[in-house]
Amino acid sequence: MSREPASPSFPPARRAVLGGTLALAAAVLVPGAAVAAERRPARGAHASTVTDATYVNDATTSGGDPYVLFDEPSGYYYAYCTGGSDDGFYFGVHRSPDLSTWERLPGGALRADDPKQWGKDWFWAPEVYRNSDTGLYYLFYAARMGSALSEQYFGYADFEEPCSIGVAVSRTPDGPFRNIDDRPLDYHPYKPDYHDVNLIMGADQLTPPATEEEGRTAPLGSYIPMIDPNLLFDEGRIYLYFSSNAYRNWVWDTRLGKYVEESNIAAVELTTGWWRDPEGATMPTVEPRYVDANAGTESDARRRDGFVPVLTYAADPQPWEDAHVNDHETSGGSKKDRRWEEGSTAWRHTYVHAGERRSVYYLTYSANNFENEYYGVGYAVAEHPLGPWRKYANNPVLSQNPDVGMYSTGHGSQTSSPDGRELYYVHHGRTSPTSPDRVVYTERLRIDDHHVDAAGRPLLTIDQSTGDEPVPTGTAPFTLTARPAAVRVGETVDVACAVRSAAGAAFDLSAPGNRVRAELRPAGQASVRVEDGTVTLRGLRKGAARLTLVYQRRRADGSYRDVHQARHGTRPQTVRVTVPVVVR
Repeated sequence: MSREPASPSFPPARRAVLGGTLALAAAVLVPGAAVAAERRPARGAHASTVTDATYVNDATTSGGDPYVLFDEPSGYYYAYCTGGSDDGFYFGVHRSPDLSTWERLPGGALRADDPKQWGKDWFWAPEVYRNSDTGLYYLFYAARMGSALSEQYFGYADFEEPCSIGVAVSRTPDGPFRNIDDRPLDYHPYKPDYHDVNLIMGADQLTPPATEEEGRTAPLGSYIPMIDPNLLFDEGRIYLYFSSNAYRNWVWDTRLGKYVEESNIAAVELTTGWWRDPEGATMPTVEPRYVDANAGTESDARRRDGFVPVLTYAADPQPWEDAHVNDHETSGGSKKDRRWEEGSTAWRHTYVHAGERRSVYYLTYSANNFENEYYGVGYAVAEHPLGPWRKYANNPVLSQNPDVGMYSTGHGSQTSSPDGRELYYVHHGRTSPTSPDRVVYTERLRIDDHHVDAAGRPLLTIDQSTGDEPVPTGTAPFTLTARPAAVRVGETVDVACAVRSAAGAAFDLSAPGNRVRAELRPAGQASVRVEDGTVTLRGLRKGAARLTLVYQRRRADGSYRDVHQARHGTRPQTVRVTVPVVVR
């Protein structure tokens, strides 16, 4: 256990999560007049606009461990993923106007040849945070270091999984980000009371001691490898949550009568000076009270830093996390018996109960192995960022569902709709138990302030759907624009057009989820073709005509439907635009 001192009191959160929803019955929506172009609104300015536009989790966006950032300057959501980048880069970057129709951007978040690249491999779990004051974007990620750094950070050059947290910075959300330093975070979490049984295990490092008594003969003390970083900004303070990577953490399970190697979740508070640096040249550091907090009487000069345990199986056991505790036997000795708690996302929720304003912290996490169909998501709650945290008794809240063709669901991030009225959980999963590829799904996350658990905290649920779902509130009103066109008889011309969200982000009309259909009146003046988002006219007969474009979205059954929208108290209208065409 860490020797981190007692945490101080915490003031109210800086940002509250707003409740409430908007709905519009599809039966009310009928075609109407053209929608006029509008100026780009501020976030949250269109809570009274409703639409029948839907999205579907079509499993076409590849990526693991998605972290979603809403970028207010551009109006786009950015999703940063493990994998999915071009050669020469780490971390795929996708963007979306509506949290569902993702466009993969070329390159990746971090260049492999970054001059300060300290990581060797295992580049995992990217998360990006924007400072609205400095305009800088910070990328936190996990990677495995080489032997030289491993000896410095973990005490052994041959430490098998020497993972730590890197930090890079950019002035744009799509990067590429540049490493601030040529080494990871200067943080050395240490378990002084842990018997490092790896030191008395065989060369294959797969079989732990058979008894707890034998395990207790191992030397005391071990450093903690770190993956899956997640930051919580709360009342001017910054907390880093991380997972211990299921390595060098053999825990004796009394019920099973054997050692199981576990990945736990822990936390530490960071300083804030790096966040305020307008140049982004300062590497984050941990608060001084953690530095050497777990040092004992050792004679060497190595740092042994403190940490705060957040989730451990022993403190709060739940059977659904036991999918791999017998892997050593079932694999014929090629795998370890393990448990995982990883991929956390923490945030503060503010609500009113019995006339009293209250706050509670939620933390979603994933358990079991990400390659297995039993990978799932649970959550825990706490009164303070550093806990104590308590798991929800009915976990998991997201898991494999053959009825919708979704497996290995996990490691997502929480975000909100463009107007802040709805919560969403964007996670990865697989389309079958044996599929090698992870894909991105977007689900509604709901916190029901009127229904509470045994401790009086609002219940959290996560939807799971591959059918038609309403687009997030605040995505509409949509704006469809096009330019007038002129073409000669026998020649062709492309008509420039764009569909934008309320926040001003453009949809990728070449992607399957969005398209425009075209109508020309009179039809004999020119032929019209729409392909990959491009509208092409071929002049047939001299004269004037009018071209009407209508925005459509794809449904779960593969068909396309016109999109309608309405402001409060007005008649729904199709999202369309009409422009003049001259054939010469």
